This record gives sequence, structure tokens and C-alpha cells, in this order.
Amino acid sequence: MTSDVFFEQIQQQLNKQLPFVVYRKPNDHLVKAMLQNTDLLHNVSDYTEKGFVFAPFDDSKDAILIPMEDSEIIACDSIISNELEKSVENTNCFEAEKQMHMNLVKKGLDAIKEGKFQKVVLSRCETVDLLKTNPLHIFKNLLQHYPTAFVNLWYHPKVGLWLGATPETLLEVEGSRFKTMALAGTQNYNGTIDVTWENKEKEEQQFVTDFIVDSLKASVSSLNVSKAITVKAGNVIHLKTAISGILDFKLLNFKQVLKALHPTPAVCGLPKEKAKEFILKNENYYREFYTGFLGELNLQEKTSRNANRRNVENNAYRAVKNVSNLYVNLRCMKISEQKAHIYIGGGITKDSKPEAEWQETVAKAAVMKKVLQ
Repeated sequence: MTSDVFFEQIQQQLNKQLPFVVYRKPNDHLVKAMLQNTDLLHNVSDYTEKGFVFAPFDDSKDAILIPMEDSEIIACDSIISNELEKSVENTNCFEAEKQMHMNLVKKGLDAIKEGKFQKVVLSRCETVDLLKTNPLHIFKNLLQHYPTAFVNLWYHPKVGLWLGATPETLLEVEGSRFKTMALAGTQNYNGTIDVTWENKEKEEQQFVTDFIVDSLKASVSSLNVSKAITVKAGNVIHLKTAISGILDFKLLNFKQVLKALHPTPAVCGLPKEKAKEFILKNENYYREFYTGFLGELNLQEKTSRNANRRNVENNAYRAVKNVSNLYVNLRCMKISEQKAHIYIGGGITKDSKPEAEWQETVAKAAVMKKVLQ
């Protein structure tokens, strides 16, 4: 399918106010879409469903599914124009927002000093006025600027419209094999990833790594943890640790594995429940799907034993495996009433400084604003 036909079908779906998701996986050239046939709101029950899942930060709330059996699947190569769509007018007064966020960080630091938790992730929502509101233009800009991210546009008339380009994998599962990552610590990208990390960022990264390993070790038959490396995501860089292994579904089912992981300390804090309680009580807005997760759920893929396509005999032995590719919903925005609501945050530990935490959110907001300018 050509790019023009592909995006015309999605535009028609949006015009009809029918649910859909369009997305491209990291370092991939293929843009896929699931176009739901009705406007019914489907909730995920036990994570045996097949389709595209969109889950909120608060795991006590329902996750939403665009189901395979009720959707048309289309795809195209991501041939995107080099022209950016100019669509934003920033009229915000930052001083009030800055003071509000710094006060929130100070409150978090006080709670850490009191021993309530070791880390908490605190965020804010920045609203900018849009001169143009066609979300497909913004999606194309995201495709162009963030080839290593999971780029997505998700819409349901009963929920809203979200766009994002997240650098963080929550969980990739093929059969029983899994991959995930610990991603924490942030610096501005200044032309190189050969940088020095402060103890605060190293500690934050270790919190996330230890949490994931501790959450999964009881339900895996093998576990591999890489050394932390520096990676680039838009105009910022992070520390990243790759974690992989084999899940034992006799010990935990897929829903229980997700429950153990989400939300991770990278988006919530540690201990998880105490940090989550603080966030829901003290943040000045409701996160909704920001820092939730989204992606392909239990899609079936065929894999061959033999990589040599000429070997027809061995290629007859193909395995069909359930594959899930789930990502943390970061670097995202919600579009409503000619406004873009951009969500940004950062991890707070005992060594955090309110001014520096504010500047980190400004840098992260710039990642998303870039596609609106």
C-alpha cells in the first residue's frame, strides 16, 4: 500500500470518529495501523486478548484494547516529507509552572528524607495552543525526527487522541523469551554520548535495574543483565541497561508479569505503592495514560527454524508464536480542543535539586515541541 492511500484511510477513520492506532516500532521502516470497525470501548480482561493495548499509569484502572478480530490491519513504508508542519503557538507563562513544579519536587524530597520512599517520579502537564490540529501531520513529524523510538497515534472517540515517541520498552515477549530495559537518568544531548554521569543519575538507574530484576527473577528460568550504556533519545540522553531471559509461565501468567513490572521506578518510584500513592495525591493533574504502557498484545508471528530460505524442506517447519511488544508511554501528548497537552517528568532521589529537575522537564518538553514548531 502506498503512503498516500495508507494515510488517506486513517484520515477517513478519524473523520468517521472510529477508534484506531497507527504506529512504527523502533528502527523499523514499516508503519502499521489497526482500524477498529465499531466505536465500542473494549477493555482488557486477562491479557490473553489479541490486539493493541493502551493502559493507564494507575494500574487499578482498566486498560483499553483495539481488538484484532474487530479491526482492519493495514501497513506502508514510512516515506515521510522533510517539511515540518507549523502548528503551535506557545503562550504559556512559565514562571508560575516553574514554581509549582519546584514546590512539588521539594515536597517529594521532604518525603524521601522522612523515609517514605527512596525515589519518586514527579511530572507536570504543559499546554500549548495549536494553530493547526491535524494529528496526522504531527505523527508524520514524529516519524521523521525519532527513528529509534516507538512512534504512535492512538484514538478512541470515547477516550481521546494521544501521540508519542517513546524511547522506553516495557516488555517484549516472543513465545517465552523476553526483553526489557531499565532507562533512567537524563542529560541534554550536546553532540556526544561520551559524558560523565553524576551519582544521582547512576543511583536512579540502579534503582530501576534492581527493581526489574527483583520483579522478574522468581518467574524466569534465565536472566541476563547488561552493563549500563548511554543512549540518545531526541535532544536528551539516558542511561540504559538491557535485561533479557526466558519466562516460566507456570510460575506467573502474562498479566501477573505485567503487574509485577508496571509501573516501574522509572515512571513511579520505589517502593512502588508508596510512591504511586504520593503521586496520585500530590501531582497537580491526572496523568491518565502518560507513563502507562501501549503496544502489540499477543499477535501471532511465524518463525522458521532455518534462516536459509533456499532450504525448502526445513522451512516447512515453522513455529507460530505469540509476540507482544509493549512500551512505556513517555514523550507523549494528548490533543484536544486545539491544544496539545504535553507530559513530562523526572525521577527524584535524595540528591535531586528542584531547579535542575525543572530544567530536565523543560528539555524533555522540547523533544515534543520540536514536532509542533
